[in-house]
Amino acid sequence: QVQLVESGGGLVQAGGSLRLSCAASGRTFTTYDVGWFRQAPGKEREFVADISSNGAIKGYGGFVKERFAISRDNAKKTVYLQMNSLKPQDAAVYYCAARRSDSASNEYDYWGQGTQVTVSS
Repeated sequence: QVQLVESGGGLVQAGGSLRLSCAASGRTFTTYDVGWFRQAPGKEREFVADISSNGAIKGYGGFVKERFAISRDNAKKTVYLQMNSLKPQDAAVYYCAARRSDSASNEYDYWGQGTQVTVSS
């Protein structure tokens, strides 16, 4: 089992940058794929990016357009989301989630509590 805690959210001006962190606990973190998702008020949850247990980037949401970068440091049990050129429409609660890399399901089993990102125009 793994517990996830996001941090790094906050208020930033349009065009600015933030780096979100997803800190994990649990001895087997290196066997988990991790994804970032976001949800804005009144909207459905949206996929942002995901990364495999060994650090290979699996993909980004279509809206990212090379503005965001996902990475992980397994020694620190942390996954990062570097967000550049932020736009007001990027404002949302950002969540990280984990699933075992050998899972037959595409569903994520563990979720953090989220971190708020606000972008002012």
